[in-house]
Amino acid sequence: MKILLVEDDTILIEALVRALTAEHYAVDVATDGQTGWELASVDVYDLILLDVMLPKLDGMSLCRKLRAQGIQTSILLLTAQDNSSSKVLGLDAGADDYVTKPFNLAELLARIRALQRRESGTLLPVLTWEELSLDPSPREVTHRGKPIYLRPREYDLLELFLRNPQRVFSRGAILDHLWSFEGSPGEETITAHIKGLRQHLKAAGVPHDPIETVYGIGYRLHAETSELSSEVVSQANAATMAIWERAKQRLSKRIAVIEKATSAGVSNTLAEDLRQQAETEAHKLAGSLGMFNFDLGSKLAHKAEQAFQNWPTLPDHERTQLADLIGQLRHTVQRAVHSDTPTLFYPKPAPPQGAALTIHTASLLIVSPHEDFQAECAAALANVATDWTLQLQADPIEALTLLNSHRPDVVILDLSATDDHPETVSLSPDMVAFLAELQASTPPVPVLLRTEHGSLLDRVKASQLGGRGFIPSTTPASAVVETVIDLWMRSHAHIAKVLVVDDDPQILDAMGGLLKPWGLKVFTLVDPRLFWDVLNEIQPDVLVLDVEMPHVDGLALCQVVRSDLRWCHIPILFLTAHADVGTKHQVFEMGADDYVSKPIVGPELVTRILNRLERARMTQSQIEIDTLTRLANRHQAIQTVTQALAQGQQHHQRVCIAMLSLDHLDAINRHYGYDLGDKVLVHFAHLLHQTFVGDDVVGRWAGRLFIVAMYGLTIEEAIHRLRTVRKQLHQVPLPQQRNSEFSRDQSTEKPQPYLSPISFSAGLAIYPSEDQALSDNWPVGDHVSLVIKALKRLERAQPGHSLSV
Repeated sequence: MKILLVEDDTILIEALVRALTAEHYAVDVATDGQTGWELASVDVYDLILLDVMLPKLDGMSLCRKLRAQGIQTSILLLTAQDNSSSKVLGLDAGADDYVTKPFNLAELLARIRALQRRESGTLLPVLTWEELSLDPSPREVTHRGKPIYLRPREYDLLELFLRNPQRVFSRGAILDHLWSFEGSPGEETITAHIKGLRQHLKAAGVPHDPIETVYGIGYRLHAETSELSSEVVSQANAATMAIWERAKQRLSKRIAVIEKATSAGVSNTLAEDLRQQAETEAHKLAGSLGMFNFDLGSKLAHKAEQAFQNWPTLPDHERTQLADLIGQLRHTVQRAVHSDTPTLFYPKPAPPQGAALTIHTASLLIVSPHEDFQAECAAALANVATDWTLQLQADPIEALTLLNSHRPDVVILDLSATDDHPETVSLSPDMVAFLAELQASTPPVPVLLRTEHGSLLDRVKASQLGGRGFIPSTTPASAVVETVIDLWMRSHAHIAKVLVVDDDPQILDAMGGLLKPWGLKVFTLVDPRLFWDVLNEIQPDVLVLDVEMPHVDGLALCQVVRSDLRWCHIPILFLTAHADVGTKHQVFEMGADDYVSKPIVGPELVTRILNRLERARMTQSQIEIDTLTRLANRHQAIQTVTQALAQGQQHHQRVCIAMLSLDHLDAINRHYGYDLGDKVLVHFAHLLHQTFVGDDVVGRWAGRLFIVAMYGLTIEEAIHRLRTVRKQLHQVPLPQQRNSEFSRDQSTEKPQPYLSPISFSAGLAIYPSEDQALSDNWPVGDHVSLVIKALKRLERAQPGHSLSV
């Protein structure tokens, strides 16, 4: 990690440089603001330690100037002004954190480590690769629990790669990150340290080298490896057989075009349109043969492509030699056509754990005493989803025994009235046990409850046990089935979508057969001119682009995607027949995450795609999750609330939104310390997470504020659930004994009130309002107006005593 220290106090500079260097940070020093600006604008730093009072250009002005120029490096202010207004000015100027002078060195180093984790996106304190672990706090590296002793620079290299798993580092970039400006050695030093790191890891028993050499570019973290499933291999090979039969005819047609152009070239009658067609067909043939592991044919086709590409300036002797080359290519293609089905897969890498999904037939279990309802649902399901299986049970005890042998994907539990029980069935102990068993499954089985009005206690209990929604008993069977399918689709929304763009239909056909057995949903596009419309319609999770395509090449598509705010973070992989350094540089300069050279090795491509998807999911999770409470953050909560409103509108369910505020949090922080205040926030978040499940939404809004959206409940039911939460929260006492320095208010010298028990206030809003009927003619839900209404009602609520509705 490289730090820029901008400080004019020579004594402090000496102490800080010594301490930071001992922690293996590379430090550059500027003694005035102007020099700091010059260094920050020409070099890349991981952190800037910035004094406020500086000659030539003060720290606040320098901070604003850096942010105005788009420099997003983390900035930690060092200030002697210990007042709120100065801190607010510094943070508003763009600083990420501040430390007041005189400061504790251990605290400063801890804040630097915190900013480092935030900047790198690595929220977990321990970094891992396969069975290799690196703990940054004690700077320890272990493999299978056994320590590995590395030299300081070897440790720094390993940490750099683990913190930036998607990035390729050139030797110059590594020097910039790990060495100061004055102490930077030559690039050959990097090679020596990489070699030393590999030797120490190999000697410690690490079976695979974590550092991959990207030839001509630099180094990066190698993809994790494991064994390939034999089931996946057989599925992929079966798909390959069908693809190969379709591909044979295309191979012959392409070689025919190339031969025609070659004959015309030998007689000096080669027209431009035929030359371009031959170049295109040779390019596609190189990729197709490479995809099916005919490496020699792929290389010959690539040479033919280069010859037609350079035809106007091609020497006569090379034009003559082209006929012999095409003859070899024809022979190779004929052998390929008459050979056995080639293999796309080899027993090599498998996907990261949890990345490969199994697509299976979905199943519905209906637990209902109403035979007519069961029959209507069976008929409706057969009409719209022939691949679903259906199980029918009248009694929850018998349904419970089924769970040991067959786990359903969705369950309908009927609580509506029967002839024997004209009122709505109460939630019996058997039903509670059945719901609890479904909730205990991994992952939990979603449950819909069919009911009339039902008792409040039953609805609350069912929601706490995992009920995803309530279906009125008057709902037609077709609408019930539609709701079931929608619920299943949302629970399986994590199936990744891959968009492959290539002008060769044969490559696209093979890619589909290669990727689908891994549970990936594959979309292909042969005309890159339609790319933008298809991208926005499909909304894929990863892009695979060919470099060379007519009309618009892959590099241009990548550049367009990276310049769009919506799509700039999507993983992009390139397929390229060119392994030269220039092409690789272009690929990464345009913003690609990875590339695969043609001829394509199936396991390599699959592993790289799944690896990118897994990392993208981790990154997205870090963006959407509040780091302290592990609940959805404000941005993600807004999105999920919007989805809940749309779902409620579609299925005629109300959505109740509550804004919750922890009472007396400032007083808790002031009198007991921020550590205890954080523990209170985490406990409250955990309680909310346990209470609100299924289609309910829980998120941290800001500071002490939390948002909860309760699906399918009335205001009265929502209030009852919140009061239950507050009753549980009251049972958590704060310590009664406090430190003497906090026992009295410093200004009044009066004893402070006892702050226990912990409580919260709430404001609620509902959509649609309870005087509106549940119909198809609702106005479109507006989460912004609902949130504002809930916040205003929260302001009117009395702390710890009332819920404003």
